[in-house]
Parts: sequence; structure tokens; C-alpha cells
Amino acid sequence: MSLGHSIRHGAKWVFIGNTGSQVVNFALGLILARLLVPAEFGMVATVQIFTSLAGFVAGGGMGQAIVRAKDAGKRDYDLLFTLQFLIGLLIVSFFFAIAPWFGRWYANPLYADLLRVAALSFVVRPFFNVPSNMLYREMRFKAKTVVQLTNLAIYNTIALSLAYLGHGPWSLILAGLFSSMAGALQFAWHARWRPGICFDFGRAGELMRYGLLASTNDIVCYIRAQLPTFILSRSLGPAGVGLYNKAESLAARPHGFITGSVYDVLFRALAKEQDNLDKSRYLFFRSLTLVAVYGLPFYVGFLWLARPLMVTLFGDRWADSAAPLMILSLAAPLMMIENLSGAVLAARSWLGRELVAQIVMIGVATIAILAGLPYGMTGVATGMVAALFYLTLHMFWLAKRSLDARWSDLVRAFIPAALLNAILFATLWLADRVMPPAIHSIDALYVLSMGAAGGLVYAICFLYLPIPALTSETARWKIRLKLAKAPA
Repeated sequence: MSLGHSIRHGAKWVFIGNTGSQVVNFALGLILARLLVPAEFGMVATVQIFTSLAGFVAGGGMGQAIVRAKDAGKRDYDLLFTLQFLIGLLIVSFFFAIAPWFGRWYANPLYADLLRVAALSFVVRPFFNVPSNMLYREMRFKAKTVVQLTNLAIYNTIALSLAYLGHGPWSLILAGLFSSMAGALQFAWHARWRPGICFDFGRAGELMRYGLLASTNDIVCYIRAQLPTFILSRSLGPAGVGLYNKAESLAARPHGFITGSVYDVLFRALAKEQDNLDKSRYLFFRSLTLVAVYGLPFYVGFLWLARPLMVTLFGDRWADSAAPLMILSLAAPLMMIENLSGAVLAARSWLGRELVAQIVMIGVATIAILAGLPYGMTGVATGMVAALFYLTLHMFWLAKRSLDARWSDLVRAFIPAALLNAILFATLWLADRVMPPAIHSIDALYVLSMGAAGGLVYAICFLYLPIPALTSETARWKIRLKLAKAPA
């Protein structure tokens, strides 16, 4: 199988997994939004700030190091399991010790209990991570997707059942713990992996040199991403956190299932082609073009439909999430560029330079968020977009240097998406003007009508406008849709 075919095949399965996860999680969110109040979502989001941060420490970046390595054998995987299991035990002990202080800090003893139970997942993670990394390295994305979707069904079943029975935030915490156990068993079966012990500290040092940079970078990125939640949790309380988190979560979904799908495959492909600059440049900018074409129309829709969309999907009590959703949607191109630039830097061992950019970003984001805090969630969202603009410029500058590319390459990569989404914007503007008042007055009907009009025009323009950069992509879609015959 050629590299190009492997990338497309892998991206297809990652996309299926991410899209399936996003759709199911979205549907779950619709139901849970009616079973749980914003404050309960906010409590879980607050606990997850700290457990997710510890998750980067638990992994130590060594899984990514093995995925990137030219060679890896059973001894390497046994070493990875041993180190992650020992680190996991230390993390569980740490969280159990600080739990009482954590409850006092938020003036609610329930936080302490939630933290302790959530921490138990760290003894499960090595059983989950190691076989998952094996499949990732072998580019067996179909198997990873099967586990991902099966595990999602388990998580949703537990979460919805417990929420319906009135267990509040416990429904999400316990669902996460038990679904991790189920996922570990599935990954082990697909990878034909059994845990083993290895104390080869010489090899550990090699893995940890790259892993330390990767995990430190992940931690810094995570701290930056969680700054709004942390600051809001101390200023606006759990209800404010819940409302902002809902807007942030919705804004991240298209980026997550489209750009996130491409990131995993692009990183592995760039790691294979690190000595071929021409091929690496092509892979990077081609990926940017496609994620922009497929991802940006969602954000144009969010800008037009934010409030009726939030009310239709989650109910009137989530209407205040609309304003931050609109502002965060403006950052869509920035998120795409920053994310895929990170894949370039990780694959080409420029993580040290990226780390500097991410650390500076924390300072920039903190200042921007605090400046916007007097204006509530809208001000915080504006601060995050401003800070992301800086990070995107810095990250692409590094990726450009690494690949010996030019700024004009970035402009060319976004031209197809810019053209298509300008047409989409004009379509929504016109549809809004001619829409009968009866449709305007019903949020769900308005969202459905505008979405159908915009989606139809966008699809037609994508398929039939003569855009050279999309010729091969549209040809594949026409064949799939039986609009053209496959070449002989």
C-alpha cells in the first residue's frame, strides 16, 4: 500500500471514529443537558481540569516517542507499561492525599469524593495506552476506531443510566472509569498484547528524552486551554463554567472530528517522510486545504445560528452560551493552522521550539482572559481568540521554517475554503432576508431551514465550481455519489 493510500485510508477510519464519537457525544449532551443542571456539568469540568493535566504526566510522552521511533519491539512496550503503571500509582496516591484540601478550596466536600474516584482511572490507563499506541504505530486505525466507538457506547449507556437515576455528576465520573476498563480489554485483544515488566533504564532514557518534551508541551497546551475554565470557576462559579464549557465544547467539535482526524495520520506520515521536504510540504498544505474546506462551513453556521441553535439543542437555560460560541467560532482558521503546524513540529523533532511558543501563550492568554473577565463569558472568549491569534502566527512560523515553506503557501492553501465560505455566507444572508416571519419565530425550524439552504448551496459549489486545488477531491465525491463514472 502506498503512503498516499495509507494516509487516505487511515484518515478515513480516524474520521469515522472521530465523527461517530462527536455525533454520539453530541446526542448524549442533548439528553444530559436536560438531566443535569449547568452547575453539575461545571463540577465535573473543574475536576477534569486536574485529572486531565495529570494524564499528561502519566503518559510521559513516551507513547508518542514509540509511535515516532523507527523501530519498536515487545521490550519497548513492556518498558512503557512498567513506567506508566508506576507513575499512575504515584498520581493516585497524590490525588487521594490532596482531596480534602481540594474540597475545601471549592467549599464543597463533594469535590473531594469526585476527585478520588476519578483518580482511580490512572491505574487503568497503562492497560489502555500501551496497546493503543501499538495500533497507532502500525497505522491500524480501523481497529482503533472499532474500539473507540464500542467504548463510546459503553460510556453513554452508563452515563445516561446513572443520570436518569439522579446521580448527578457521579454519572459522568463513573462512566469514564468503567469505560476505560472496557477499552483496555478491547485494545489488548486487537493488539494481541499482554502486559509485561521491563526495567531497561537505558532504553527508558532514550524514550524519555523525546517523551519529556512531548509531555511538557502537552501539559503547557492543556494549561493554556483550561485557563478560561479555571478562572471562571473562581469568578462566575460552576454555572458560569458550565455555560462557557458548553459553548467551548460545541465550538471545538467540528475542529476535533475533522482536523483531529487528519492530525494523527499526518503526524505518522510526516515522521516517515522527515527526510523528504518536498513531500512533507505537500502533505502539510494539502491537509490544511482540505480541513478548511470541510471544517469552516460549520463555523459560518455557528456565527449565524448561535442562539437559536443553542436553544434548540439544549434548551432555554443554555441560551447564554450563544455569545461565547459566536466569538470562539471566529477562531476556526486559527485552530486549524495551529493544530496541523503542531503535527509538523512533533514529527520533525521541533518540540523544544514549540514549547517556547506554548509557554509564552500561557502568559498572553492569562493577560487576555483577565482583561476580558469584567465583560463575563463574552470577554473571556474574546481574550482567548486574541491569544490564539498570537500562537497561530508563532506556530506556523516555526512549521514554515522547519519545512522551508513560505507565507504565500498558507494563503494559497486557504483560497478554496475562502471562496466557498464567502458564497455560503452570502447564501445565509439572503436566506435570512427572504425567510417568512413564521419560520423566524420557531428556533428549530429556522435552524433547519437555514442549515438546509446553506448546506445545499455549499455542496453544489464544492462539486461544480472549477477550483483547481479541489479537482481530485471533487472527482472522488462525484464517483461516490454516482455523479461521474470511475476512470477505466
